[in-house]
Amino acid sequence: MQLAIVGVGKLGLSLLTGVIARGVIAPQDIGIIEANAARAQDIAAQTGVQVITPPQLAQVGRIVVSVQPRVFPEVAPWLAQENAGYISTMAGVSAGTIGRRLGTRRVVRVMPNLAATIGRSQTAITGPREAHEAGDIAFAEQLFGAVGQVYELPEHLFNAFTGMSASGPAYVAVVAEALADGGVRMGLPRPLANELAARLLASTGELLLERAHPGLLKDEVASPGGTTIAGLEELEAAGVRGGVMRAVVAATRRGTELGKDQED
Repeated sequence: MQLAIVGVGKLGLSLLTGVIARGVIAPQDIGIIEANAARAQDIAAQTGVQVITPPQLAQVGRIVVSVQPRVFPEVAPWLAQENAGYISTMAGVSAGTIGRRLGTRRVVRVMPNLAATIGRSQTAITGPREAHEAGDIAFAEQLFGAVGQVYELPEHLFNAFTGMSASGPAYVAVVAEALADGGVRMGLPRPLANELAARLLASTGELLLERAHPGLLKDEVASPGGTTIAGLEELEAAGVRGGVMRAVVAATRRGTELGKDQED
């Protein structure tokens, strides 16, 4: 068996469906372990993968660890296999900590975001020399390339990536909600305001990818003495820019705390 996914929540299921849909690995070569037995059986019936048990991990080449960091110490004893490579999606838990608990240096650390569910994730990836030499990094890049873009980063930037990109959909959702609330405040029907906000953010993202800096897009929209610059003045007065920056800092620090909780 080429791959096992331990923990098939939203992220694990998104990875599973993306890998199968793009033909990266055949479903019969994938095993899953999920705490919810009924859910595991449903996923297997829908995708064609196998539900396996912890002893069967000895037959697996590579294992994706997609569990909550607090659960990791409990499952680490049976996750540890002599000849397997590991790919971890756990926020804040370093490759070194994972490796010490599992008794191997073949550990790849990845951090995707919720956009994996629609095949548009931004995924950071890193690992030690042993993971490169064993082909584990290349394997992980192929896996997560099936659900979006992959960026290889040094591990010291992982918590910052988590605080910005992995947590970012929640920040942007708050902005969308505030935009819609503003529209409703000025008389737009709620369903229309919600749709306009969502489409606005999606199209703005596409526009930003075509420009070297976000400020260029802002300047294109804000004409002298117009409506947009009046709105921007209020955003500055409310400290929106600083609030978003502090959110990234706080999430980054929380990722660091989560990692410290797992250190031996």
